[in-house]
Amino acid sequence: MSLHGKTVVLGVTGGIAAYKAAEIASRLVKRGADVQAVMTENAARFVGPATFRALTGYPVVTDMFEEPTVREIAHISLAQQSDLILIAPATANIIGKIACGIADDMLSTTVMAATCPVLLAPAMNTEMWNNPIVQSNLDKLSGLGYFFVEPTSGRLACGTEGVGKLADPEEIVAAAEAVLAGRGAKSLSPIQDLEGVKILVTAGPTREPIDPVRYISNRSSGKMGYALAQAAAERGAEVTLVSGPTALPAPPQVAFVPVETAREMYEAVLARYDAQDAVIAAAAVADFTPESTSAQKIKKANASPILRLKETQDILKALGERKKHHILIGFAAETDRLIENARQKLAAKRLDMIVANDVTQPGAGFEVDTNIVTLVREKETLPLPRLPKTEAAHRILDSLAEMVRMKATEPGLRANRPLGPPL
Repeated sequence: MSLHGKTVVLGVTGGIAAYKAAEIASRLVKRGADVQAVMTENAARFVGPATFRALTGYPVVTDMFEEPTVREIAHISLAQQSDLILIAPATANIIGKIACGIADDMLSTTVMAATCPVLLAPAMNTEMWNNPIVQSNLDKLSGLGYFFVEPTSGRLACGTEGVGKLADPEEIVAAAEAVLAGRGAKSLSPIQDLEGVKILVTAGPTREPIDPVRYISNRSSGKMGYALAQAAAERGAEVTLVSGPTALPAPPQVAFVPVETAREMYEAVLARYDAQDAVIAAAAVADFTPESTSAQKIKKANASPILRLKETQDILKALGERKKHHILIGFAAETDRLIENARQKLAAKRLDMIVANDVTQPGAGFEVDTNIVTLVREKETLPLPRLPKTEAAHRILDSLAEMVRMKATEPGLRANRPLGPPL
């Protein structure tokens, strides 16, 4: 979405990740937002205020008792003028202050006076993040309606590995857009618009064995499907994830079904299909498999071996043919004629929506953390910008939630168990 006409207060606190706030400011400005940076005294020890002044075009607020002449920035007026307060990085200190109602600097005072949404992107040492006091403060703020972009795992500035790394700047900006759009954000208390809905997600590649050593596969990492499964669970759905081989851990609160071949995925999905309300087929299932598999490793010979292939069973087509109450969402990874090919697949397989992406675009497709997708329905085409796959997952689920609500209003539909939450 465009952020034109939106005023965002960007709070920067004293953590090593403060340098990443400069990129967040730049991305917000490029999306059209009017950005006012407010820095704590410790934040200014990591990044100079001049950096944010150059990026935003406004003087940076660092002292409660100094008022720049460009525009009024007293904490009351600043809070009232803002559409969103985004604190990135949010240290354990600022989280504790806000949770306890302490207002002893410009940033915490502005938050206390704010009536707009507040989005925090925590970043800290793993042990600090896991400290029960910090977690209690997070729970308290979550219950009060504050939004969060949770930290990720990785190597931290202290040299340890674990949770506490500031989320990717693009993910933080996407979360800000989501909050401003009134949709919520990836938070400790995400919107529960899929509560009770049973969703089956397929993810990852399949492996079609040639011999005990070799197989046919593709470049799918499974990241998009896993992001969808996790996001659906966060929004209250009962999720089953049928996954081909990946290096990803199974998301929490998800029924995980590992498979290897296209045939195994077909059988696992069909066996569970009737009990589902929706299926999101994000897996990159092999279209072909060897006609026969050698029981022994194929040795090199003078003549190159000939590998004969046969088509695998089309999972989406089978689901479309058996479709009753279900909502079916497919994926189309294309290299040309993106929308044309997607619409053909939408009609041929009786899908409710198809997520189309051109895998030749930088930042889209396999093995990366972002995606560029277009949501295609019968009478609607919605292109999305490049987003972290976690946020792209939520955008896809926004459309699914809308379809769930529409299904729930159809007379006589699954009267014994309505789809989704009450309207």
